[in-house]
Amino acid sequence: MGIFRRKVSFTRHDPLDDGLKDAIQAEQKEADAFTLRDPSGDELTEKWNAIVKDVEKDPGWFTFHED
Repeated sequence: MGIFRRKVSFTRHDPLDDGLKDAIQAEQKEADAFTLRDPSGDELTEKWNAIVKDVEKDPGWFTFHED
């Protein structure tokens, strides 16, 4: 017979249990969420064209051509 009559156990700690988990999941569902996967060539071209169109709306935007 052991000297301890009760068994002590601990539940595993979740580091995201402070509400951060919900915030991360909400950000992952956003349309412009950051991902670590490589985009395809078409996706990259589409994204770059959208950026260029947005920049062209800037009143300070200019273009130059090499002669």
